[in-house]
Amino acid sequence: MNPTRVLLVDDHVLVRAGIRVLVDMIEGVEVVGEAGNGSEALRLTEELQPDLVLLDITMPGLSGFSTLEQIASQFPKVRVVMLTMHEAREYAMQALSGGAAGFIPKSAASTELRQAIETVMGGKTYLSHETALENRPATAKAAQEQEILGRLTPRQRQILILIAEGKSTKEIAGSLNISGKTVESHRAQLSERLDIHDVAGLVRFAIKTNLINVE
Repeated sequence: MNPTRVLLVDDHVLVRAGIRVLVDMIEGVEVVGEAGNGSEALRLTEELQPDLVLLDITMPGLSGFSTLEQIASQFPKVRVVMLTMHEAREYAMQALSGGAAGFIPKSAASTELRQAIETVMGGKTYLSHETALENRPATAKAAQEQEILGRLTPRQRQILILIAEGKSTKEIAGSLNISGKTVESHRAQLSERLDIHDVAGLVRFAIKTNLINVE
């Protein structure tokens, strides 16, 4: 089985060195390159074709979020985990809605880094435990969201999960063995029932109602 090929992106050399040591300790994972800014990250992503990019948010020039947007657009098969000092919920939401497959703080333990890599390479979404705790809604609101969730059909739930995991209409259709037109129809009904009409909103709802893996 081929190892997971990782590109590290952080503007601090010492931070990259530390992350590299941790990644090199994970069996079946190897670092194939390092970048110190967003522009270099895009060049190396095209050149090296990594399976996964560990991407910092705060960098000079092209920011981590702008870099993420371009990677998601130009290299849709590449998974991205935002590795950052910012643990606030809004950063996590922006990262996941922007196409990231995972979000963990730099303060996370080495075991969590391994878990994050294994989770996203398994096709799921990973959110740091600390950030997930911040993301828990109040009890009354949680009950309301669960009630709304109960209005969805099993197929609509499936499609919501796949949308939240960053899958395209074509990928969803292939996964569920249905036509793209059927996917769009279910998605329209889903958005209508939830009264959520953008991908970022659907991702937030899926996280709040625990439809996607945030462990």
